[in-house]
Amino acid sequence: MAAIKFRPAGDSALAVEFGETIDEQTNQKVRNMYYALQKLKLPGVVETVPTYRSLLVYFDPLQQVPERLAEELLRVEMEMDSVPLPPPVLFHVPVLYGGDGGPDLAFVAEHAGLSEEEVIKIHTAKRYRIYMLGFTPGFCYLGGMAKQLATPRLSVPRTKIPAGSVGIAGEQTGIYPMDSPGGWQLIGRTPLRLFAPLSKTPFLFSAGNYLRFVSVDAGEYRRIEELCTQGKYQPQAEAFTDGGS
Repeated sequence: MAAIKFRPAGDSALAVEFGETIDEQTNQKVRNMYYALQKLKLPGVVETVPTYRSLLVYFDPLQQVPERLAEELLRVEMEMDSVPLPPPVLFHVPVLYGGDGGPDLAFVAEHAGLSEEEVIKIHTAKRYRIYMLGFTPGFCYLGGMAKQLATPRLSVPRTKIPAGSVGIAGEQTGIYPMDSPGGWQLIGRTPLRLFAPLSKTPFLFSAGNYLRFVSVDAGEYRRIEELCTQGKYQPQAEAFTDGGS
């Protein structure tokens, strides 16, 4: 197993790197360390932020120094397999494909040499790992999209993309959690609210879990949208198991 590396990030953070590649095995080590630190509560550690292949550990410089923290994190790595972790969860994300919410579905289909229905079938068949959150609050960086759906970004980004828009850029797919500029090809929209800043848990999804997109019609979209507005809807969730797409 490759040794982890430590890199200073200012005077109050340490980046713990678990590898050089983006893959599920490396990201799983990040997740393991993240949850182990939640359980162990090392003195001086104030926040941890998981990324594709590293964990950023913020610390109070009045309670910790980088050298001692690195030693403690090495010890955590040796023991973290014994720390019970929450099993990953697979969330179902309802999406209304095409139409006003997915104006680029036809282009994605044409680029891939597929029909729009085939694009939707392929896009909804996969289970996507949430590697990290970033870009905007609650934006999930997902892995696992079928390469045949890869489509270049827009040559001229849109100045405003509505929250909930589901898009494709290169070999990635994702959901815009809030209104923002962007250059992804939009294929649909979900009524789910990925970011609720006034909530005790502002992010609907977290790194290490999985998403599966589910195609819904306009009537079901409006029903779920109304429930989300009332704060009465939670996406369907199930335990994630290995195997399958």
